Amino acid sequence: MGAIEKIAEILRTDKDFVYAVEKRLSSVTGKGGVFEKILFENEVRIKDRLERLGVPHEAHAKDVYDALIARVESHDAELCTGSGVERCNLPKDFDRAVEIAKSVAKIPKGFFIKMEKAAELLMKEPPKKVMAYLGYNTVDEMLAKEDIVEILAALRFVEGSEWLNSSFFPQYNKLTKDDFEEREVEIRALSEKWNKYAKIFVMKKWHNVSHLKEFGILFVIPVSLGISGELLRMLNLIFHYTHEIPFYSDIIKKISEKQETFAENLQSLLRGDVLDERFPDSEKSNWLVIQRYLAKDDENDWRLFVPHINPEALHWLKAEADLEASGSKLGNLGHELKFWNDLDWVGDYFKDESGNNVLVSFDLVDTVMSLVKRHEQVKFLYHHQEALWNKIFIEYFGLPQLEEYSKNFLLRGHFEI
Repeated sequence: MGAIEKIAEILRTDKDFVYAVEKRLSSVTGKGGVFEKILFENEVRIKDRLERLGVPHEAHAKDVYDALIARVESHDAELCTGSGVERCNLPKDFDRAVEIAKSVAKIPKGFFIKMEKAAELLMKEPPKKVMAYLGYNTVDEMLAKEDIVEILAALRFVEGSEWLNSSFFPQYNKLTKDDFEEREVEIRALSEKWNKYAKIFVMKKWHNVSHLKEFGILFVIPVSLGISGELLRMLNLIFHYTHEIPFYSDIIKKISEKQETFAENLQSLLRGDVLDERFPDSEKSNWLVIQRYLAKDDENDWRLFVPHINPEALHWLKAEADLEASGSKLGNLGHELKFWNDLDWVGDYFKDESGNNVLVSFDLVDTVMSLVKRHEQVKFLYHHQEALWNKIFIEYFGLPQLEEYSKNFLLRGHFEI
C-alpha cells in the first residue's frame, strides 16, 4: 500500500480525495514526496514510543491503548508530586493548577466585552436561576455583593443553554465595537458555592474547565471527576483555552471594524458555525475550515472526510508545548512530558484479539478522553484525525500559514488553493 492510500485509510477517507490534494498542492508548492515523508515520520514516532512504553510493535490494539493510558496516569502522578497537589479534589488543588498554568502561559491582552456592558446585559435579561440559587431578588443587589466574573461563568452551568440561546445571546445583536475593550484574560478557579449545579455540568461534559471567549474568562470548576489523570487533563485543557481565547479575540477585533456585519459574524463565531456545502469538481483544491469537533455529534459527518483544517487541533498542539514547560518548572518532568510532543497527528492500525484492524490514536487528548470513558470502553480518535489533516497542510505551507488561513477564512468556512 502506497503512502497516499495508507494515509487515506488512517483518515477513513476516499483515497481519491488525498490523490487530488497531493496533485494540486505539489503543483502549487513544487514539493514532492510529502505523503511519503508524513508516513515515514508516523512510523518512526510509533516505533519510538512503543519502545519507550516497552510494547512490541506486533502487540494488540488493547495493549497499546493500555500502555498509553498507563503513561498518562504515571505522568499525572508525577505532576501531582512535583506541584504539591494531593488528590485534585480540594480547593487549594484547583487554585494550584491555575497558578501553574498562569506561570507558564504567555497570554496577550484580548478584545473583550466590557464588564459594564456585561452588567447591562444581565440587567436586561436577569439570570433568575442564578439569582434564586444565591438568594437575590434583583440583579443590582447581586452585582453589588457578588463577583461578576463568577456570575458570568455560572450562566454556563446554572441557567443552561436554552436560556443562553433564547434570552441572553440575542442581546449580542446590538453590540458594537465600543462595547469592547482591550484587557487581560481572567483565569481563575471558581468558589465552591457553585458545586451543586457544577457537578451536573462536569459529569455531562466530562471536564471541569470552561470559558467565555467573548468576555475573556477562563474558569476551573472545583469539582473532581474522580478519574485518574485529573491534573494533567485539567492543565492541558487550561492551556488549550489560553490559545483559543486569543485566537478568537483577534478575529472579533477584526470583524468589529464592519458594524453592518459585526453582530451576525460574532454570533456565528460563538455558535461554532461550520459550512455545510459541497463544492463542484475543480482543478483547484477546496479546503473547509472546521472550527469545532464535528465528530462529537456525528463521527460520519461528510465534512470530516474532505480536505480541511481545524484550529482546535492547532490550539491543542500549542497546549502540549505549554504542558511540557509546566513540567520543566516542577523539576525534570518536562523531559518526561516530551513523550507527547508531536504525537497529535500520529496513529496507525493494530490488530485486536479477533484479528481485526483497529485504529489507535497516539494523541494525548484522545488518550486522556479514552481514560475518562474507560469504564464504557469508548476509544477516542477524532483529535488525532483532525490533527493529521492539519499536518498535511503544514507540510506544504507551514504552521504560521495554517494559523493565518484559520483566522482569515473561518467565517467564510472554506478557501481554495
